[in-house]
Amino acid sequence: MAKQSRNLIRITITVILLFVIAGIIFYPKIKAIFKSKSEQGSTGISPRGQQPLFASGYILVPTEMDEMIYSTASLLPDEEVDLSFETQGKVVGIFFKEGTRVKKGELLAKINDKPLQAQLLKLRSQIKLVEEREFRQRQLLDRDAISRESYDQVVTELETLKADVMLVEARIAETELRAPFNGTVGLRMISEGAYASTQTKIVKLIKFSPLKIEFSIPERYADEIVPGFPITFEIDGFREKFQARVYAIEPKVNMNTRTIVARALYANSKEELKPGRFASVRARLSQIENAISIPTQALIPEMSGEKVFILRNGRAKEVKVTTGLRTESHIQIRTGLEFGDTLLTTATLQLRDDLPVQLDTLVTNQHLVNKL
Repeated sequence: MAKQSRNLIRITITVILLFVIAGIIFYPKIKAIFKSKSEQGSTGISPRGQQPLFASGYILVPTEMDEMIYSTASLLPDEEVDLSFETQGKVVGIFFKEGTRVKKGELLAKINDKPLQAQLLKLRSQIKLVEEREFRQRQLLDRDAISRESYDQVVTELETLKADVMLVEARIAETELRAPFNGTVGLRMISEGAYASTQTKIVKLIKFSPLKIEFSIPERYADEIVPGFPITFEIDGFREKFQARVYAIEPKVNMNTRTIVARALYANSKEELKPGRFASVRARLSQIENAISIPTQALIPEMSGEKVFILRNGRAKEVKVTTGLRTESHIQIRTGLEFGDTLLTTATLQLRDDLPVQLDTLVTNQHLVNKL
């Protein structure tokens, strides 16, 4: 056992000595390899030289930028009302056809008014008799044959009868349902012979020429959207864009949405648009000519501001910029860039200052040029 232990110790010492000798011999070569790799990682240089990064370019040219407001809207009729009788009774006549145009003052429906007509006839007969009596009393008064008080009683009676006639005529008018404005009637809700009250809806009358476009705008634009301001709106199913002008603005800001409701008028002379439809509204607040605009994806936000990369002499150059107007796809650059600069729009996360860059595509004046 003692002999085996001595042999094991001898073998272990021999292996350790071999590892030490190998380390002394190969240490300079291993150190040189690690140093070379470390230098390559810190400078980005490969053994064959620095490789360029492929990216897309965008040449900056003067452009026009519009500051737009986008909103959704509803189409409202110019006038709309549910027509009902002002009194109650049996419907004896319906004089309109559903879905047709009617004119202001046109008779649409009628309630039985025979009792009122009889009462009116009775009052008119009484008026005729009282008028004759008033004529005779006036002649007697001129000859001082009667007192002034007697004549005044006859005049008062006559005036009372005339007032009663006006009251009955007003009640007869309440039995007639007439159109309050020019428009189109909808579907009737009652039939002839039915009993109608003041709560009974007879038909809906709509005037949809012109149409009202109701939309909301953020409160910060309250001073810019004024009566007469032009807007453009689109409707699903129609290729053309429609023009309208704002005619009224709600004076109060909605506390829940922090928006202001505005309404515009569209002539709708051909009546091609129907109330109740959904619309997409665009309003142009301002227009900037000869602006420097860049695609939104090219802008890189940082804690200290915003930057972009441009291509100069085959290498990326970092440029600090200040921005202005923003649209859906582009951003105005106020300072930092000039017309003719080649903006790098892709590989923004890999770009570094002074990094070699090769363009794969180049956009110039809205035309795409293939660089490969």
